[in-house]
Amino acid sequence: MRRSPEEIAKMRRAGRVVAEMHERIRAAARPGVTTAELDGVARRVLAERQARSSFLGYRGFPAAICTSPNDMVVHGIPGDYRLEEGDILSVDCGAIVAGYHGDAAFTMAIGAVAPQARRLMEVTEAALWAGIGQMEDGNRLNEIGRAVEEVVEKAGMSVVREYVGHGIGTAMHEDPQVPNYWPGRPGPRLKVGHVLAIEPMVNLGQAPTVTLADGWSVVTADGSLSAHFEHTVALTPAGPEVLTLAG
Repeated sequence: MRRSPEEIAKMRRAGRVVAEMHERIRAAARPGVTTAELDGVARRVLAERQARSSFLGYRGFPAAICTSPNDMVVHGIPGDYRLEEGDILSVDCGAIVAGYHGDAAFTMAIGAVAPQARRLMEVTEAALWAGIGQMEDGNRLNEIGRAVEEVVEKAGMSVVREYVGHGIGTAMHEDPQVPNYWPGRPGPRLKVGHVLAIEPMVNLGQAPTVTLADGWSVVTADGSLSAHFEHTVALTPAGPEVLTLAG
């Protein structure tokens, strides 16, 4: 579905709330802090901005954000896990303002981390921006995934295939799906007004994942580290606009 400039303006407001959630969580995340405390930070931002969480209650999800440390790929439930020096932590946030969603994720270092962990985060974020760069009027949707996959595989890492990006608007997950890899077909043409959540998930080891007994938390099957970066991006007449950046 293509969104009007007025709809995109509402999504821009939601995106700014998500960006503030990211900033405040980054400032709070350090060794000794629990992931539940970070969820509390996010809830305070939502309350202050009169926004709602896209995640809380979604299919029964019990928290306002997802917190996924180390080998956890996505959908980690905040709780009593206490961050340690050397961890990496993926944080996924969504906000609803005036009925429209913003959705974005980042992975950060907790204190000093191993060089391979730092490299994983750099590659995943670079892959995200490579995908965003493919959001051009008339381009094919799956060129986004081709660009993401090229960056990741060149670095000797693996793209998670079970979880993909998506359209976004009045629902958090809308058509079309946005693979982070080349699926063998070009997909539909992108047009001004399309809004997509582009979100590569990249493993330092192999691509397969396993869902834990809680029914939500997804980890790498081989125990390798994983990183996740995401932005909500609108295709405007001037090109792609990232709606979930601060400022």
